[in-house]
Amino acid sequence: MYRIGVISDTHGLLREEVVQELKRCDVILHGGDINKQEVLEKLKEIAPVHAVRGNADKEWAEYLPETLAITLAGLHIFMIHNKKMIKEDVSDKDIVIYGHSHKYDEKMIKTENAGQNAKDQLWLNPGSCGTRRFSLPVTMAVIEVGADRTYQVRKIEFDNNDTKKQKTLETACAGDRKKLIQSIMKDTDRGIPFQKMAEKYGIPTSLAEQICRLYLTHPGIDADGILGKMG
Repeated sequence: MYRIGVISDTHGLLREEVVQELKRCDVILHGGDINKQEVLEKLKEIAPVHAVRGNADKEWAEYLPETLAITLAGLHIFMIHNKKMIKEDVSDKDIVIYGHSHKYDEKMIKTENAGQNAKDQLWLNPGSCGTRRFSLPVTMAVIEVGADRTYQVRKIEFDNNDTKKQKTLETACAGDRKKLIQSIMKDTDRGIPFQKMAEKYGIPTSLAEQICRLYLTHPGIDADGILGKMG
């Protein structure tokens, strides 16, 4: 059995429980928004890594490709961070892997290629196993490939240590999230570290970091826009 670990949107956070799952894999695929070179270095200590660049991966990641076509265990795989940015024909691939939305998605479609017979093609978004958006689960996927190129996908969902704190936040700020985000935007402009913002507003560090990142990587975005992207 050949195991392909599929992760995305770590945003600088490599969880120990994710590491333990990846140690059982023969190779690791990362769908972008890695955020830090250190994350890739840690992943390379576990298994060979193939990664694409996400929209939040800046100067340090210029060497990473925006798209990647590889063959693993006889399966032809195409990788990109945002599936809306696909420009080439991928109908000859067995699997398309992407990220960006932080939402796990797995579906099979029928595709035809240059007159060939239609075949099943897997589109897989492993979700995010890094920083957490409000209510979205922390997820990854493992593709288990048999000797005859048949495979199955295993979705892995992790318990989140921030869950209790996050529910408190949702209850306390249910009608005031916009004001909270506006305050964090102002603090970001002042150069205040997100760790101090989390302490200041009594929210999870991962949430403060998420708001700061969305604000910094989407020029001109307002509080409503950030709320929309966070779900």
